[in-house]
Amino acid sequence: MVDSKSTAVAVKGTIGRLGGGFMLSREAKELCARTGLGPRELYFRGRCGVLGEVDADVVTSAAVFFPPSHVRESWEGGRKLPVEEAVALYTTACHAWGRRKLGAVEGCDRIAHLLEKVAGAASVLGSPLFAGWRAVPLPDDPVARATQLMHVVRELRGGLHAIAILSMGFDPLTAALATDHEGTPLGISSGQDMARFFTWPEPYPAVPEETVARRREAEELTDELMAPAFAALTDAERDELVTLMRLGHVR
Repeated sequence: MVDSKSTAVAVKGTIGRLGGGFMLSREAKELCARTGLGPRELYFRGRCGVLGEVDADVVTSAAVFFPPSHVRESWEGGRKLPVEEAVALYTTACHAWGRRKLGAVEGCDRIAHLLEKVAGAASVLGSPLFAGWRAVPLPDDPVARATQLMHVVRELRGGLHAIAILSMGFDPLTAALATDHEGTPLGISSGQDMARFFTWPEPYPAVPEETVARRREAEELTDELMAPAFAALTDAERDELVTLMRLGHVR
């Protein structure tokens, strides 16, 4: 039997990888080709379009870890695609990626059922992208539904992680540079690579080990903040979810 925090820890890697994998997928690249948007224009319009047709500063406040100038350039450059259409297209890319990657995985119906309970019970406070994505209608197809819900729960963790990072006094660049190897997502292998992914300009300052250690504490705080959402599941359901989310073979 795993408790709520242990469940959050056990599933975060898979949810982070599979809930966000579509953003760098061939499906997303095909959307760029179809719409004429650059990769980051599609990323911000598709991911953050759930906030509505807002000023770029609103997007920066939700995305947190990117330089404001990069957010504004990408958001404004993507205005050729209305936000409602961008979200709809991004959602279809999420579904298509999920069908390609998880189509042969058993238990997607149960993953979807359990994650929907988690998402439905979670507070939206401090997590505007989670709130926006939770309101996006879910498909009936279990595989697509599970993939979209992994993205929704990933956005919950992202919002709570931003709270943890900022509450501990980190600025976004230092938070990126202090990320250790185990905390890097989507194939990023170092803090400097993370900073490059977020497009912070080089050269980067050295990050002392004590800063890296504090960054790990922020990750642990995020786990604690995620725990109440998983408390919506019974003990048996948490055990089931952890078992179902052991999908290390899916890349």
